[in-house]
Amino acid sequence: MEKLEIRDDVELSNREKEVYRTLRTNLEFTGVENRAIAVTSCTPNDGKSVVSYNLSLALAESGKNTLFVDADLRKSVLVHRLNMKNPSKGLSHLLSGQVGANDVIYSTNKKNLFMIPSGIFPSNPTELLSNGRFEKLVAGLKGTFDYIVVDTPPLGSVIDAAVIAKICDGSVLVLAADKSSRNEAKSVVGQLKAANSNVLGVVLNKVDYKGNGYYGKKYGGYYGKYTSYY
Repeated sequence: MEKLEIRDDVELSNREKEVYRTLRTNLEFTGVENRAIAVTSCTPNDGKSVVSYNLSLALAESGKNTLFVDADLRKSVLVHRLNMKNPSKGLSHLLSGQVGANDVIYSTNKKNLFMIPSGIFPSNPTELLSNGRFEKLVAGLKGTFDYIVVDTPPLGSVIDAAVIAKICDGSVLVLAADKSSRNEAKSVVGQLKAANSNVLGVVLNKVDYKGNGYYGKKYGGYYGKYTSYY
């Protein structure tokens, strides 16, 4: 198994680390059956990939063997963001039948954290995700990993996340407090439910703590159905 060196650009503050520990705990209390988690958002730049990675890291730090899957086959930025050397193979290589699972799972320098990078960007990502190989992959890896966290493209832009969420045990929606609207969120939640996804909760990201009373009023009526973790 090849190893990827992850170098975090920004060290989380103690407050931020505690937020992700809380998210981890809330996720664990949704039930032991929820082990494969799809993370999506309404639009690009909601912070979905950062939340996915830090959730995976929090799970790994608690002693759980955690696999972080970069399933954004359209515009992933994680290899660059995590300062990793470009891996030779990734998820797109597996879904196209070129390699097997053992060829795309990498260990990392973070204890208990493993990763499947996106690979090259194909011209037909939705078709690749729907061809049965991803479903077989997730089912097989549940026997090896305690948690599988899958970072997906924004569902408000493309349908890929709904395809992935249907295969996973549950989904988490990331909303940016400074840009996501209530109607956008309702639409994405509706798409997830139409895909028979178990919506586990909502992460309210990019919150201005000094002015968060506004967001509590703006989102509270709708998100009261779910758990706002951040």
